[in-house]
Amino acid sequence: MRAAVIQEFGEPLEIRDVDYPEPAPDQVVVETEACGICRSDWHAWKGDWEWMGISPEPGQVLGHEPAGVVSEVGADVSTLEVGDRVAVPFHLGDGSCPYCQQGQANVCDTGLPLGFVDAAPGAYAEAFPVREADFNAKQLPEGVGFDEMAALGCRFMTAYHGIADRANLRPGDTVAVHGCGGVGLSAIHIADALGAVPIAVDVQDEKLERAEELGATATVNGAEVDDVPGEVKAHNDGQGTDVAVDALGIQETCHNSVMSLGKTGTHVQIGLTEGETGGELSLPVDLMTLNEIEFHGSYGMPLHRYDELFNLIERGILSPQKIIGQTLSLDEAPDVLASMDDFETVGIPVINQF
Repeated sequence: MRAAVIQEFGEPLEIRDVDYPEPAPDQVVVETEACGICRSDWHAWKGDWEWMGISPEPGQVLGHEPAGVVSEVGADVSTLEVGDRVAVPFHLGDGSCPYCQQGQANVCDTGLPLGFVDAAPGAYAEAFPVREADFNAKQLPEGVGFDEMAALGCRFMTAYHGIADRANLRPGDTVAVHGCGGVGLSAIHIADALGAVPIAVDVQDEKLERAEELGATATVNGAEVDDVPGEVKAHNDGQGTDVAVDALGIQETCHNSVMSLGKTGTHVQIGLTEGETGGELSLPVDLMTLNEIEFHGSYGMPLHRYDELFNLIERGILSPQKIIGQTLSLDEAPDVLASMDDFETVGIPVINQF
C-alpha cells in the first residue's frame, strides 16, 4: 500500500509502498478515508520533540487525525466488524490503567501517540492498525462524515476539551485566542457556538478574516501593535478576558495569553513548544498568583466525551467542516506539511484521496 513516510528530519516526506498491516489479536486495521495534516506532525517531522521521547525514525508513517472503515479484525476484538465506520483518537490508551479506568484515556500511563512512534504507524497511508481496538476505535454516527472527523481528530477536539472542560466555559464568557491556526480557529468556532465572546489574535490578516467568519467578535493583528494584551482588553471594555488560549506554543503567545486575562481568569495551554525551548516557557508567576489565574493544559479529549461532541455536530451546533482549509491527495501531503514552515496553511488541510 502507499504511505507518506519520514526520510530525515526536515526532508520532504517520501511517498512509497509499505506492507499492508496485519492485525494483532487486540487490533483492527482501518482503511483511511480521511486524515488531517496537523502542526504536531510538522513538529515531529522537524525533530522538535526529542525531549519528550518522540523522535520518529526514518520510515515512520505520520498521521494522527484519521477516520476510516474497518478492513480487518483481530481474533480478540468483539465490538467491531469489517465495514464499520470509525474514528480513532491520536492518544491510543491501553484501557486498563487508572486514568483509562476513570475516563481520562487521553493521559493513559502507557498511551501511544498515533503516527509518532514505530509501535503506532499513522494514517498518512491507505490503512493503519489500531491497538486495543475495542477501547480505542469509536464508531462514527451516520451524521458525521469522514472529512469532518479528520478535522475533528486532534485540533478541534483538543480545543473543545480545553475550553469546555478544562476552562469550564460559560455562556457570555470572553475568550482570547492567541494563534489562529487549525486549533485556534477551532477554539474560536467552539467558543462562539457555546455562547461565549471570542477575540482572535494572530499576525496574518487572512487567518484573522477566517476567525471573523467563524464568530470572532474582534481581532488583533499582533504584528501591528506593541501591546497585544492591551489591545485585547480594549476590545473587552478595558477588562481582561475570562479565558485565554495559547494555541501556538511560543513564548510570546503564552505570555500574551496570560496577560490578556482578568482576575481569576483561566489560561488554557494547547500549543506545544518548538524544539529549541526544550518544552519550557517563562510565565509571570507573581501576577498569576496575585490575580489567582488558573493554568490548564489540554491534550486531546477523553474518549467518553466523543458522544457529546458528535451530538453537537449532528444538531448543527458545531461544524468542524468549517475549519477545513483544503482537501488534497496523499501525493500533495509532503508539500503541504513543508509549507507549515512559513505558517502558510489556513484552517485544517485534510487528505481524502489515497
